[in-house]
Order: sequence, then structure tokens, then C-alpha cells
Amino acid sequence: MAHKSGFVNIIGNPNVGKSTIMNTLVGEKISIITSKMQTTRHRIKGIVSGDDFQIVYSDTPGILKPNYKLQENMMRFVDTALIDADVILYVTDVVETVDKNSDYLEKVKQSGVPVIILINKIDLSDQPAVVKLVETWQELIPGAQILPVSATEKFNIAPIFDLIMNHLPEGPAYFPKDELTDRNERFFVQEIIREKILLYYQKEVPYSVEIEVEWFKDEGKVLNIRSVIYVNRETQKGIIIGHQGKALKRVGSEARKDLEEFFSKKIFLELYVKVSKGWRDEDRKLRGFGYEMQ
Repeated sequence: MAHKSGFVNIIGNPNVGKSTIMNTLVGEKISIITSKMQTTRHRIKGIVSGDDFQIVYSDTPGILKPNYKLQENMMRFVDTALIDADVILYVTDVVETVDKNSDYLEKVKQSGVPVIILINKIDLSDQPAVVKLVETWQELIPGAQILPVSATEKFNIAPIFDLIMNHLPEGPAYFPKDELTDRNERFFVQEIIREKILLYYQKEVPYSVEIEVEWFKDEGKVLNIRSVIYVNRETQKGIIIGHQGKALKRVGSEARKDLEEFFSKKIFLELYVKVSKGWRDEDRKLRGFGYEMQ
């Protein structure tokens, strides 16, 4: 049997469940998940391999109209995912209107790439409404295959694999068969810490934060990690730390639990907070934080 391989890129508006679908398809938590918009900032690959296939999934930031350079970089990740895809998984849900970001939907239609539309969160709707949504999407993107799913309930997820394999071209594996992602360990440390900040802080603060791992040393039974939480303004530093440092301690404690599960060993985690004024709009700082095309 011929070997198939290709890039299956997951695209859609914010909060439709792209990262949950990605993690479910890969079988591991590759992308962090919160209910907040802009949780995913990078293009993150998850690799699934078998004897005769390799699927390279890409989770991407939610489609948005950029307000600063960080968001411009995030949208570049989406644009490249549209260009180099062998298959596009366009994720929508039963809540959003079908014409949301219709200009980008037109780009998907004109891409010439096979499109599989996943209507997520059907557990929040009823059958007549879902049937009507399927009909609407069939009219909107003729030729696309449409599948109602529930990522959180893992309903109708298995058929996605068969639909993808029908479109996947023949070719060699792009990555070693035992690799799960193209990202290194430091990246996942940063993302786990950022996930806790998204969960525990409100308003603009979580969107003004970036994480850098300064020290990452494996000492056998213990993994020593020192990370810096960068904020955009001085006032945000105090909010992150909290009264008597309690807020920062909570982030550190919760992040450490997840890191110990992720690395399967004891973690010693130090967190510091620094101000990097205007980092979201400075090219040099953005490149330093990894926001450049891969």
C-alpha cells in the first residue's frame, strides 16, 4: 500500500474549538485551551503517524482583524496555513453566524484546497438546527464535506480521519514517525504558564503577557525551570503578582502541577515578572518571543 502524507491545517474564528479538535485528533494536549479569545498565538503542529501514513495537523490562531503587530503576526500564521495545506479543516460551531469574517471565508473557498467543514458544539443545539446549518454551509461552500461534531463529547470525531485520508496525497513522511510535534520542551513550558494567566486574570492583562524560559535544566529526578512573565505596562506587573504575591504563587502552583504531569517528573519552578513596554508592537521583541514565520 502506498504511503500517504500531508498537512492538515485547522482554521476558523476564535472560540469555535479548534484547539480542542486538534488535541483530540492528535490524542495529546498539544494546544492550550481556555474560553478566552486569542488563546492560540502560534501555529502549532501535531503529528500523527501510522505504518502507511503521516498527518501533520496545524492549530492556528483564530481569524481576527489585527489591532497591533502581535495580532498581525498571528494572522500571518493563519495565512501560511491557508497556502501550504493539503487539506483544510474549517471549524465553525452552532453559535457563531455563518457570515462572520466572510472575507476570509472567501479566501478558503478560492484556495483550491479540499475543505472539510466541522460544525462543532452540536451538543449545545438540536437536530433540526444542525440540519439547517449543514444545508447553509453546503450552499456557502459547494464541494466541501461537512461533518457535525462535538469535540468536548468526542462525538463524530473518528470519521474525520477517513475524510482526511481520502484527500491526503501519496508521499514520504515529513517527520520521524515517533515525533509528536515540531515544538521543543521550552515552548510547552511557556504555553502552560500562559494558559494559567489566561484562566486567572481578566480584561486586557492576559493579552499583554508573554513568557520566556530563562533556565531549563534537567537534573535527573528534578527539572529546574526559571521563567519570566513579561507584561506591557508597569501597572500590569502589580496585578500579575497580586497582594503579597498570592496571585503569582497561584499561577506557579497550578502551572507546576501541569508541568509535572507533562514531563512525568518533579518540577522546581521559579517565576519572575518584568515590564517590556510596547512589546506587542515592536518587531525586534516579537522576533525574540518567536513570532516569526517558520
